[in-house]
Amino acid sequence: MNFTRTIETAFKKYMPSPFTIAILLTILTIILALIFTEPVGENNKLLSVLSFWEQGIWNDALLVFAYQMMLILVLGHVLVLSKPANNLIVSLSKNVTSTASAVVLVSVTTMLAAFLNWGLGLIFGAILARKVGEHALRNNIPINYPLVGAAGYVGLMVWHGGISGSAPIKVAENNHIKDFMKGVSSSGNMDQIPESIGFDLTIFSWWNIVLFGILLIIVPLVLRRIAKLTKPTNFKLDHYKFQKDSSEDVVGAEKLDYSKVVGIGFGLIILVAFFYQYWSDLLIMKITPNMLNFFMLGLAIILHKNFKNFLKAVEEAIKGTSGILIQFPLYFGIMGIMKSTGMVVMISDFFVSVATDTTLPIFTFFSAGLVNIFVPSGGGQWAIQGPIVIESALKLGVPLPKAIMALAYGDQITNMLQPFWALPLLGITKLKAKEILPYTLILMCVGTLIFILGLLIL
Repeated sequence: MNFTRTIETAFKKYMPSPFTIAILLTILTIILALIFTEPVGENNKLLSVLSFWEQGIWNDALLVFAYQMMLILVLGHVLVLSKPANNLIVSLSKNVTSTASAVVLVSVTTMLAAFLNWGLGLIFGAILARKVGEHALRNNIPINYPLVGAAGYVGLMVWHGGISGSAPIKVAENNHIKDFMKGVSSSGNMDQIPESIGFDLTIFSWWNIVLFGILLIIVPLVLRRIAKLTKPTNFKLDHYKFQKDSSEDVVGAEKLDYSKVVGIGFGLIILVAFFYQYWSDLLIMKITPNMLNFFMLGLAIILHKNFKNFLKAVEEAIKGTSGILIQFPLYFGIMGIMKSTGMVVMISDFFVSVATDTTLPIFTFFSAGLVNIFVPSGGGQWAIQGPIVIESALKLGVPLPKAIMALAYGDQITNMLQPFWALPLLGITKLKAKEILPYTLILMCVGTLIFILGLLIL
């Protein structure tokens, strides 16, 4: 398809690396602050802006946020690399008899996994697509492998509306929004900000569950229809090897690293502590990053059975966090400039002037989708765009849960266009971006329509 080939060429030719984009956005923010904002205090304006930037980079609360997001990605990936996940993926792949059955199986299970954890969904979908391809080759089943690969990526169009979504999981923390908006909102608006917004109002709200349910039905049906209209493709794949249990001869204290009793026992201790500490929060559906990561840590150690296998999986999974590690501080610096110079209020005033309480969620959705192309990280986007969305919603009287989820929906939908998070999938499946783009773009259009109607009707 010429259109998708043009998009892929444009990304390669005109879009630098995400790190370079973060640098360019930083420079742009500094320039805009110098041009459009008033000096703060009597210091040199440029030096003041640079000071706000430096303070934002090392904001203690935001650095904790970055580490939380890294753990969510790593632990989700670690869970997929466990032997039980291996057995589940292999058993699922054996049910494939055609491209149609493959895309339905892969898309449904991938979206369910991504709803639980975006790192889990990303790697689960990639490995399942790969195993489906291997199964088809072994059994001479003709399939459209790029379409199956696209089905393995659809978890990224629902993740931010799921349990590990950066925006909803952060606003569930006590005082996060108040701390987030300190120095931005007026005292009158600060009084309207709740201590926290639980999952019962965002992720587990009836309208978000309905939207996810619709996507869980429509996306597989669309993929199934495409499968009927496309031809099988030729491809070659080697056997993808999962991590094997360690069998080396060990002596002395090193035996503890390989001990199933110690490994599983410690994992159980973590889960006991988890339920003791968070049971009351679970009952009211208040899930926070620390809560999610603590549970996944215990579960991952149990599934890997010993510390050696667990640490091998961590070593593999941690490779995918380099972007978060180095880019998040830059996004925090951008937010520091925008908050301290008053740019957040200026931008929110603009949205208030052109939007209504009905159209603001739609504006938020599309702006979030655009920002995601340049800031391909839900956490980074929340840091930059979150204050603007909250301030605009407060001024127009839009319910904060709706405004926050509008940002989440917009951020996740253009993942079907932005190839950054597709890189792990492409590496595992041995596909190219141009092979899956024609199909992910169709899904992006379908998802956009569903989300807009949902924001307007539900």
